[in-house]
Amino acid sequence: MMPNKRLLALVPEARRYMIQKVICHWLSLVAGIVLWFALGRQLQLIREKGTGNGLSSIEPALLVIALFCILLRFVFNGWIADRGQRAASCVKVKLRSDIYAKIRRLGPSYMDVFPTAELVQLAGEGVEQLESYFGNYIPQFFFAMLAPLTLLLVFLPLSPLTGLVLFLCVPLIPLAIAKVQRFAKKLLSSYWDAYAELGDSFLENLQGLTTLKVYGADARRHEQMNAESERFRKVTMKVLTMQLNSVTIMDFVAYGGSAIGCILTALAYRAGRVNFGQAIAMVMLSAEFFLAMRALGSYFHTAMNGIAASERIFRLLDLPEKEDGSELAGEGISIRHLTFSYDGQKETLSDISLEIPKGSLVSLVGASGCGKSTLAALLSGIRDGYEGDIRFGQTDLRRASRESLRALVTVVPSAAYLFAGSVRESLREGKADASEAEMTAALRRVALWDFIESQGGLDFQLRERGENLSGGQRQRLALARALLKDSPVYIFDEATSNIDAESEEAIMQAIYGMHGSHTVLLISHRLANVVGSDIIAYLESGHLRELGSHARLMEADAGYAALFRAQESLETFGQKTRRQREEARA
Repeated sequence: MMPNKRLLALVPEARRYMIQKVICHWLSLVAGIVLWFALGRQLQLIREKGTGNGLSSIEPALLVIALFCILLRFVFNGWIADRGQRAASCVKVKLRSDIYAKIRRLGPSYMDVFPTAELVQLAGEGVEQLESYFGNYIPQFFFAMLAPLTLLLVFLPLSPLTGLVLFLCVPLIPLAIAKVQRFAKKLLSSYWDAYAELGDSFLENLQGLTTLKVYGADARRHEQMNAESERFRKVTMKVLTMQLNSVTIMDFVAYGGSAIGCILTALAYRAGRVNFGQAIAMVMLSAEFFLAMRALGSYFHTAMNGIAASERIFRLLDLPEKEDGSELAGEGISIRHLTFSYDGQKETLSDISLEIPKGSLVSLVGASGCGKSTLAALLSGIRDGYEGDIRFGQTDLRRASRESLRALVTVVPSAAYLFAGSVRESLREGKADASEAEMTAALRRVALWDFIESQGGLDFQLRERGENLSGGQRQRLALARALLKDSPVYIFDEATSNIDAESEEAIMQAIYGMHGSHTVLLISHRLANVVGSDIIAYLESGHLRELGSHARLMEADAGYAALFRAQESLETFGQKTRRQREEARA
């Protein structure tokens, strides 16, 4: 298998280490050739003078040369391992940096193409396989070309027939590899498919384990996991069988060729074409014709696995991304004839036109599935591929730089992610240089400081996803982090869903406190939270049906008014029921 040019171009930093490794390999081979001819010459002298002559048959110069060659081979072998490790390290750092940088540029849209589990596997085991490709396979490939040629030049003056036969037997190993390669590529692709599916299922089941337990569905999922594991086991066994068979073939060629070399050398010695010492050296070096190519064959399977992983990595790196362009200003947002579809068939948003003035508070409301969160995702750049226009001031969103969009817009979802670490570290994700006074003030704005202070203050350690906080506390902490960023535009996507009344009130106070100084887009199922909005946009099945203030929409007595009264009635009923229960207990 020829080296992949694109892979080599991807990691130019590793080239010099690979070249150095090839040179060290070759110098070690040369030292080995000199070693065996020196020892062969010494054995020739002992044979000629007889063993009874004792030390008189020992040639000190030959022993010094032999010892020096042994030392050289020891040093070169150490350099070989070091250069391979350095090349592999370059690959690991470069590829993982490229993958992470690509994900950063793509944003959450990468999940449309790559499941998270598969991405983790590629960045982990996939890159590990490519480490071996660069650190072992590529240097060995070039050395496997040099070694037989070098040995042929050594053998030709002594026994041309032996050298030519050994040299011509060497290509049998790459021919065997080429035969395996046709089958291996397809098999390893199936291996990675099964591996990715198993990893994705495992991660999903692990994250949803509590839900599975609640509904008693864990046994069924367990059976599905067992079926996927069995499929992966079968594919893995096929890969291992392929590897074993190819290794057996390569060993047969290598050892068979060495045996032929030994026989031809013995015949040359018997015919008097080489002396005893030369014959000894040729016998010992016959295997060297095949060892380099045999080692290449042993790295071949890892290389093929790396190539299979690289195809998926390139598929990620080749994903189209939005080119950076103009800087966005913190002005109003203009939406004109916006249409969007996830599958290219059913429209999630249809011909939406909406003006969001600078410093205003605009709310998007409507039943579930009406397109509110999709519109928020488009405005924040999480999704694209829409028709129509979205403008921030005079700048088209399509032509805006991603960095300026991230600086301009902050999205606070219903379940914001909190990383493990201290509260201080979490808040500084919003503003890296935030002072303790600023962080404390942000926590006070969301009514969370008293609790944080009671837990040790800003050094309070959060668990993964903020599991040691309540749902309301997590959401308020996420809001405090967003407030520290102090971006001109905020999008709150159901930021108060599934939390307690106290947390909801604190969050809504903070949101309304931004009115005038920031442009705020509020998405909420609970219409009581949007009453004070400057503009309320009522969506229905992806269409903008109503637009205006709360008072105006109530006067219109259409979809919004009906939904508001229905919610109000339910809340009144709920409050009445709670009072009755309290009176009954009393």
